[in-house]
Amino acid sequence: MSDVKVVGFVCRMCALITSDLGPPADVNVRIETVELPCAGKVDGRLLLEAFEKGADAVFVAGCPEDECMNVKGSSRARKRLEHVREILDQVGVGGERLVMYNVSGTHGPRFAHIARDMAGLLEKLGPSPLKARKA
Repeated sequence: MSDVKVVGFVCRMCALITSDLGPPADVNVRIETVELPCAGKVDGRLLLEAFEKGADAVFVAGCPEDECMNVKGSSRARKRLEHVREILDQVGVGGERLVMYNVSGTHGPRFAHIARDMAGLLEKLGPSPLKARKA
């Protein structure tokens, strides 16, 4: 699974702190992180573009919804993800490849759990169907 690519859009206020730890050594997934000022700034076009550029899965990590530094940023992100999941299902990529996590900046090991979750998801789903179409 070494060619598996995950893109994570992470909130600067909370999740970015935990992402600095990187995935644990036992997880064979390459995670590229994109820093956002707030998870609520994630845009559907950004999410879809990540898949177009070769991501097998994408996640957004924002503050816990009841602790969001920007009040409603994480709930806005969650709504946008729901919409993009529908689009991914319609085009045959699969909405389950797009995941939302809520992470507090004080939970350092949380990013390791996210990396393991994403690796497990991709082990189950395999590479993105878009990769097969480009080949």
